[in-house]
Amino acid sequence: MSSQDQWLLPDGIEEVLPPDAWRLEHARRELLDMFARRGYDLIIPPLIEHLESLLTGTGNDLDLQTFKVTDQLTGRMLGMRADMTPQAARIDAHPLRRDAPTRLCYMGSVLHTRADGFGGSRSPMQIGAELFGHAGIESDTEILELMLETLALLQISDVHVDLGHVGIFRGLARDAALSAVVENDLFDALQRKAVAEIDEMLATHVSDAGQRRRLSALAQLSGADDVFTRAREVLAGAGASVIAALDNIEAIASLLKQRVGDVTLNYDLAELSGYKYQTGMVFAVFVPGSGREIARGGRYDAVGEVFGRARPATGFSTDLKALMSLSGRAFDNDCGAILAPADEDSELHVMVKDLRQQGERVVYALPGQAGDAATMECDRVLVKEPGGWVTRPADG
Repeated sequence: MSSQDQWLLPDGIEEVLPPDAWRLEHARRELLDMFARRGYDLIIPPLIEHLESLLTGTGNDLDLQTFKVTDQLTGRMLGMRADMTPQAARIDAHPLRRDAPTRLCYMGSVLHTRADGFGGSRSPMQIGAELFGHAGIESDTEILELMLETLALLQISDVHVDLGHVGIFRGLARDAALSAVVENDLFDALQRKAVAEIDEMLATHVSDAGQRRRLSALAQLSGADDVFTRAREVLAGAGASVIAALDNIEAIASLLKQRVGDVTLNYDLAELSGYKYQTGMVFAVFVPGSGREIARGGRYDAVGEVFGRARPATGFSTDLKALMSLSGRAFDNDCGAILAPADEDSELHVMVKDLRQQGERVVYALPGQAGDAATMECDRVLVKEPGGWVTRPADG
């Protein structure tokens, strides 16, 4: 790299500059205050951990997204966190070890080896919430409600929530006794809605016609509330776990509508984001004009097992920087500023101190500096008059 290019950042790595940095910080504070009012305790996990701890139960996808380094003290592999959810599970399992339900929230930078989609960041500011210790629909609904309140606080409108349940596909795959390889290939084809490929695969590996029909139907089982009626017809004859999963997602949707009211819910029974570690309801959130999901979450009861204390768990996460690009709120920090002259008058310094205590932004001019009040983004100036120091409009 030439000296002329040393100021450039790596692809997908960005910094936040004024005034956007203040705008993002104001949003961060308000969101954490909102989480706190709902009983969520803030955690600040480390940026780097032992690799096996970070990749607990999350499958190969997160492994590929994780930067890895060797610990010079121990020789063990360390990872730069790509997702804070496993860290929250570790904290719940060991440092906290509570028996009662535990609500945790977090916000911090994570690093990805590659961007998540076109134009995506490799350094998102992840914000999320996790609820440990309760397996009912009430905790899943609470997480969905909190996610919607997060988007509402940022004034992100026209939100669409896609609900799914990994237990439906997992149960059907178990009924058909699919091998791990075939199940994985079929999962991939379902994500792409590749109907012809799905049918060809099922014809090769599933002999029972009813099982083929049910697995093939998943790709078309999406839409509004009528999905449940169609699903119960198409999935009739499936194992009990499949029907239980369908009952579960319908109950969650009903309770969410009862609590929230005005929410656009879509159902996609082939929505399997996080399939490798999710265990129940999953969801993804979209807004028109955004080609990618803006938030995701679901139930992941098995993640804490490797830490010796598996507990029911559900949660959501999102990228605050991405949300701010969609936010309709100004979070305006521009309340003006006052420029104080480069003067050692003690009365001036007392007044500056008083103004700052009142919440004003006061900037001292430095001797010989370039730039006037407007350049310093100050709309007022301090001037000395016969009665003492007073503020005046900068253009007065």
